[in-house]
Amino acid sequence: MILAVDIGNTNIVVGCIDEKKTYFIERLSTVRTKTELEYAVDLKTVLDIYGMNPGEIEGCIISSVVPQITNIARLAAEKILNKHVMVLGPGVKTGLNIMMDHPGQLGADLVADAVAGITEYPVPLIIIDMGTATTMSVVDGKKNYIGGMIFPGVQISLDALTSGASQLGGISIDVPKRVIGKNTVECMKSGVLYSSAGAIDGAIDRLEEELGQKTTVVATGGLAKKVVPYCRRKIILDEDLLLKGLRVIYEKNK
Repeated sequence: MILAVDIGNTNIVVGCIDEKKTYFIERLSTVRTKTELEYAVDLKTVLDIYGMNPGEIEGCIISSVVPQITNIARLAAEKILNKHVMVLGPGVKTGLNIMMDHPGQLGADLVADAVAGITEYPVPLIIIDMGTATTMSVVDGKKNYIGGMIFPGVQISLDALTSGASQLGGISIDVPKRVIGKNTVECMKSGVLYSSAGAIDGAIDRLEEELGQKTTVVATGGLAKKVVPYCRRKIILDEDLLLKGLRVIYEKNK
């Protein structure tokens, strides 16, 4: 069993996982001003809540798209586990062939998603990760990462709408009672949810058209479970995908 940590712009995803199952997944807020000790307390608290003994954790791997806190989080994890912590980056073997203009610019989270995808699902493959941004990664029939799409995430779209219109108050992303809203809040909830689902459906169509093949489509990320049920395309929901990828990468490098 290892501790896998993914540091995103909004949340830090923490979980314990082995080759058989995921023991837990939790999300912490990404706070750029926290110290090593504060992050260590956060990690220790999560492990305690789920009854995980740090001594029984074999190791840890971190992926991060927030460079300012990557090393702080690594030191925090090492403080709790008393073990070396692996950070996904240059020099770490992934087994993924990245056919991008600048492979080094590909986010560590997308690398982990793709590694898990080619391990668990048939290719060609589209992987949707719904976090701060919604990303769509394309893996071809030879398991090459060939590119993708990035567009504003669901929460960012909602925040932009509410902050830019003085008469629209902040609302949560909840399932609307109907598609045709009967009041302002209902209209906003319906608009954000169904426009996001429609955008994903349309993007899949266009990606497959350019690829010239039908694909397996897998979705992950904090907001996926709210949006995917309203997509018309067949999409596999795998909330553990990123952690699975980190586990595979850890095993390749330990």
